[in-house]
Amino acid sequence: MNKISNLFTSEAVSIGHPDHVCDMISDSILDACLTQDKNARVACETMAKDDFVVLSGEISTTANINVEQIVKDTIKRIGYDYTPRVLNLISKQSPDIAMGVDVGGAGDQGIMFGYANIETSEYMPLAITMAHDLIRLATNLREEGKFLYAKPDMKSQVTLKYTPGEPTKIDTILMSIQHDENFNEQEFKEFIKKEIMTKIAQKYNLNTDFKVLINPTGKFVIGGPEGDAGLTGRKIIVDTYGGYAPHGGGAFSGKDPTKVDRSATYMARYLAKNIVASGIATECLIQLSYAIGVKQPISVYVDCKETNKVEIQHIIDTIYKNFDLSPKGIIEKLKLQNPIYGETCNGGHFGRKYIDREHKIECTWEKLDSIDIFKKLV
Repeated sequence: MNKISNLFTSEAVSIGHPDHVCDMISDSILDACLTQDKNARVACETMAKDDFVVLSGEISTTANINVEQIVKDTIKRIGYDYTPRVLNLISKQSPDIAMGVDVGGAGDQGIMFGYANIETSEYMPLAITMAHDLIRLATNLREEGKFLYAKPDMKSQVTLKYTPGEPTKIDTILMSIQHDENFNEQEFKEFIKKEIMTKIAQKYNLNTDFKVLINPTGKFVIGGPEGDAGLTGRKIIVDTYGGYAPHGGGAFSGKDPTKVDRSATYMARYLAKNIVASGIATECLIQLSYAIGVKQPISVYVDCKETNKVEIQHIIDTIYKNFDLSPKGIIEKLKLQNPIYGETCNGGHFGRKYIDREHKIECTWEKLDSIDIFKKLV
């Protein structure tokens, strides 16, 4: 009987992609608020097209910030050299929502997922990890001046072949990278294949005879918000597990941690990662659900895809016993009131130790400091 091969694909985008431009603007505004006011209530949405940026949403804070200047500084930091026009439509948080949040309840209803497996040392699915690595390497080379002709807007896509009983193989790597109008196409593509694609394949000890696709339309000069409208929260699968695990639908960027769309998703990832790292399962999916204004989750679901060494109910009981899953408890556990969010979309929210390596800003939800709690179950 022939072995069945499954192909699975994940994609990633750079901070120069129009949607991530908007994510970074929204989170930079959040950081500015939290720097002055730890209790700021922020739900900031951004839309960008050409040189025009529209801000909307609700912010209630004592912080005194200049949102127009934050937008301009963020655009410049990403690598674009234009001065945006800004329309500010931000208002204050609805008192109906505040009424539930003020007493420690969730800022909204919803479902959130966290996931971990043993495919990588980061306990992340391999395809999305490689896709982010490709973008990170390409961006670093561009910023160092080593990647000629490249501009900030980049996308990657990794297709892996899963065959039972055999090592995973790379089937296809696709990269779409914005470039100068006058560029040497052959030199540009050879650099991408040799210095980016092959380097990442070798990092994971995988094959280098994969199919290669680079700028399939043949040209990618117009990029960023000039090439396509951007919106906050439109890359939620890129931000998480690359489609390998479910997503509740709520975006992260621009939201303060009283919004469980963000904080509970981070907590679910934290729990799943510590469970897998403890050795009691090789794969773990966790769902948390909340009701607006209610402190504790209305459900906790754990699925280890039959890889668990102990009963699922024991794992659930351990979570309830050892972790405060209220918004307040999550915020305190993961230290989420700090201004740490501006770079979270730059490489995905999960699977990396630092949000900002230069300033040693940690992803607290990636810490493995609860392993012993779950090891005791064995």
